[in-house]
Amino acid sequence: MSSSSEYAIEVANLTKRFGDKVVVDQLSMQVRKGEIYGFLGPNGSGKTTSIRMMCGLLTPDGGMGQTLGLDIFSQAAQIKREVGYMTQRFGLYSDLTIRENLDFVARVYAMNQRKQRVNTALERLGLVARQKQLAGSLSGGWKQRLALAAALLHQPQLLLLDEPTAGVDPQARRDFWEQIHQLAADGITILVSTHYMDEAERCHRLSYIAYGRLLATGTPQELIEQSGLHTWTVSGAAMAELSKQLVALAAVDMHTQFGNTLHISGKDPLALAQALQPFQIANPSYQWSESQPTLEDVFIYLMQQATDNFQPAGKT
Repeated sequence: MSSSSEYAIEVANLTKRFGDKVVVDQLSMQVRKGEIYGFLGPNGSGKTTSIRMMCGLLTPDGGMGQTLGLDIFSQAAQIKREVGYMTQRFGLYSDLTIRENLDFVARVYAMNQRKQRVNTALERLGLVARQKQLAGSLSGGWKQRLALAAALLHQPQLLLLDEPTAGVDPQARRDFWEQIHQLAADGITILVSTHYMDEAERCHRLSYIAYGRLLATGTPQELIEQSGLHTWTVSGAAMAELSKQLVALAAVDMHTQFGNTLHISGKDPLALAQALQPFQIANPSYQWSESQPTLEDVFIYLMQQATDNFQPAGKT
């Protein structure tokens, strides 16, 4: 492991098994201090298990790692005190007000200057006007703000956010991300797992995992370039029928339909263009254009290439 203070999280070959199932398989990643790092992958990919190991809630079965300069094996208790962890499920008390919930959390963790910390959290997350409202009566977006306020009470250096915007409306998600970027500007490092591609594009860097294995890492633009995909889009009616014809082409490595638009991608740009040419001539009413693949194109392609390692430990 590096001795550099550049990284808030640095893990190598992190592995976790449950029984004979490998859930996280030799994961290595580095999260720089002060950045927003997106952690993406399908359900069951090992994101939550990885996050729990990084914040000291779960002991790895193999590998090594540091979070905020603390060893994830021997200093897990210290890590938990320095990290703010927000789960996708609302875990506060519905029959307490916003202020009472925050005060309760501060009391449980025996925080000093409790009233001042609660006031600061209320102001930071725009909750002052609603501080006397029962948590159970809040919408999903406001519950999310309350949960984030609770995670920030002890002034952590690192925030680990596990699917924080699941089930939240688009406007609330947008507001949440504005808050996240402000926190990063204030020097807080943020690792966030998400399923949403628009949120992935808001991150400074990303990692994509499937079946517990790291498949790609980099900035959003780097991931698109590293994919090696070349994409054409076609718009028009009866896309489902056209899709069936195009997917059979050897030059097509991936295709995705978005309403009346179809994305067709391949690794060989010349072979792809030649394979599509007859369809362009035969379907002049369709609108064809060569374009850059999207992050969603890249992640769908990565998922298609992934191999399920949900198998007994030690077997290949």
